Amino acid sequence: MNSKPLRPCNKPGCPNLTREGYCGQHKTTKAENNRYYDKYSRNKKHDQFYHSASWKRVRDLIRIRDNGLCFQCLQDKRITVGVIVDHIVPLSIDWSKRLEESNLQLLCQSCHNKKTTEDIQKYGRK
Repeated sequence: MNSKPLRPCNKPGCPNLTREGYCGQHKTTKAENNRYYDKYSRNKKHDQFYHSASWKRVRDLIRIRDNGLCFQCLQDKRITVGVIVDHIVPLSIDWSKRLEESNLQLLCQSCHNKKTTEDIQKYGRK
């Protein structure tokens, strides 16, 4: 027997009860969410850029330059593996800096999430 209590579905206005976040009617898979985002929200120009050979070369160079460590964590005297090469000035703000090494830094997932939130507050969602 499932020990989780029934609770309302997370979809606003849905009267169904569930033991998960969403009821069967509103539950979607990650793949479905990604397909929807790709079709309606993803910036096609940026997507093409992130699949280009020039980006992959520079991305790998930054990982080597930063010794595989998160730049922000090192500033805070923590050692954390970096997983995302981040544009300091976002692509949507200055496309011309997309391959400049001085505009790139390696960040861990946590630091990247914080920076993305700061970028949205600073520049708005683009």
